[in-house]
Amino acid sequence: MNQTRLGYLYGFGAYLLWGFFPIYLKVLRPAGPVEILAHRIVWSVVFVALLLAAMRNIGFLRALARRPRALAAVAAAAALIAVNWGTYIYGVNSDRVVETALGYFINPLVVVLIGVFVLRERLRPAQWAALGVGGLAVAVLTVDYGRLPWLALVLAFSFAGYGLVKKRLGLPAAEGLFVESAVLALPALAYLGWLGRQGQATFGHGSAGHTALLVLAGAATAIPLLLFAGAANRLPLTGLGMLQYLAPILQLGCGVLVFHEPMPPARLAGFALVWLALVVFTADALRHTRRTRAARRAAAIPVPAGTR
Repeated sequence: MNQTRLGYLYGFGAYLLWGFFPIYLKVLRPAGPVEILAHRIVWSVVFVALLLAAMRNIGFLRALARRPRALAAVAAAAALIAVNWGTYIYGVNSDRVVETALGYFINPLVVVLIGVFVLRERLRPAQWAALGVGGLAVAVLTVDYGRLPWLALVLAFSFAGYGLVKKRLGLPAAEGLFVESAVLALPALAYLGWLGRQGQATFGHGSAGHTALLVLAGAATAIPLLLFAGAANRLPLTGLGMLQYLAPILQLGCGVLVFHEPMPPARLAGFALVWLALVVFTADALRHTRRTRAARRAAAIPVPAGTR
C-alpha cells in the first residue's frame, strides 16, 4: 500500500472516531462533564506514557525541560485543549450536539481569521467573501437561538488557538499529548479526589462497564490524534483539509438523527450559510494550490540556451 493511500486511511479513521465521539460521551452518563474531562486527562497520560515507554521515547522530556519558552507554550496548549475538551463534553451532555458540530464547521474560517489578526496574513478576495458569509451565518444562528452560539464559538476559537500553538511548538502527536495532559493531570487528580470525598464520584461506584469506559477515555482521546498525525505526515494539506469536514458532518448526523435534537428552518438556513462559506473557502484553496503547483513546475522547466 502506498503512503498516500495509507494517509487517507489514517485520516478517515481519525475523523470517523471524532465524528461518532458524541455517542461515546453520552454513554458515560451519569458522570458529569468535569468528571469526564478529568478522567480523559488522567487516563490520556497513562495511555500515552505506556505507548512512549513501548517506543522507548521518554528521553524527549529532558530536552524539553531545557526549553523554558517551549514549556510555556505547552502550558498554553494544555489550557486551550482543556477549554476545548470541557466545552465539547458539556455541549454533548447538555443535548447540544448540533451546536458542537457548528463549532467544528466554522473552525477553518476562524483559523483564517487568526491568520489575519495574529500572523498578519493577507487574504485573497474569495477568503474575505467566505469570512463574510460565515459572519452572516453566525448572525442568523444568533437570531435562531436567541443568543450568540457561544458554545460553537468557544470550540472554534479554542481549537484554532490550540492548532496555532501546536504548529509553533512542533512536538509530535504522542509526545505533545503526553506533556499537555501531564500539565493538567495534577488539577484533574485533585478534582477527582475532592469528588470522591464528597461521595459524588461515579468512578468505581457504578457498573464495571461504566468504570471501564471512563478508563478507556484515555485511549479514545489518543488514538484519533495518533491517526491524525499519521495522516498529516502523508497527505497534502488540501487532502487533509477536505477530510476535516467529515467529523462535524457525522456529529451533526448524531445530533439530529440519533439524539433527535431540533433543526428548525432558521437553524438550517444558518448551517446552509456556513456550508456555502466552506464551499467558497475550499474551492479557493484548491484553485490557489493548483496555481502554485503550476507556477513551481513552470519555474523548474529549464529554458533552452538558444531561446534566451
